[in-house]
Amino acid sequence: MTDTRLKPEFLVRDEAALRALFPKVHDLAMRKCLDRLDPHARDFIARAPFLCIGTQTPDGMADVSPRGDPPGFVTVLDDKTLLIPDRPGNNRLDSLSNLIANPVVGLLFLIPGFDETLRVNGRATLTRDPNLLQMMAVNDRPPRLAIAVTVDEVFLHCAKALRRSRLWDPAHHQDRTEMPTLTRIILDQTAAAPQDAAEMARLDAGLEQAYRDSMY
Repeated sequence: MTDTRLKPEFLVRDEAALRALFPKVHDLAMRKCLDRLDPHARDFIARAPFLCIGTQTPDGMADVSPRGDPPGFVTVLDDKTLLIPDRPGNNRLDSLSNLIANPVVGLLFLIPGFDETLRVNGRATLTRDPNLLQMMAVNDRPPRLAIAVTVDEVFLHCAKALRRSRLWDPAHHQDRTEMPTLTRIILDQTAAAPQDAAEMARLDAGLEQAYRDSMY
């Protein structure tokens, strides 16, 4: 059997050793990084219904969380400021708590059908300003608060990752029924899931109803 454990002699431990493995970065890849939102970045954000937000816990652990809404749900206040509504979730408040402890944040915007992504790095604060929250109301329900991001870096990321994954290609979409439902997985991980199929179906239906009742 092949030994797949990490062998110390092959670990890359410093930046010099890392960069020695790769060709020199192209000048354009360095110069494309902007310190503010230009018209192209604004257009991309206006079309994006989904982003991932990366934060850090107080003890330095990394965390990434998804955010989604209709296209344009992220408000551009000006060339240096974004506003992300916080919609109802599981109330763990991981990202929000992390941002209070450490405001450094990374965002990755995706648009269905686009292979390019937009990366934004900056610093975040949380706001309860009712005038700002009302701008992001859906079905007459404003968010409880919003994440305000001051932009430090913004740049478009090339298409290779999404093309390799064929993320948007329906021919490569997987059948969700090949894995258990979310409810079943969580119950398996935390307690004994019911063996009765009817009871499991009832619990799954309850989650779907909760989705419908608490989207906003």
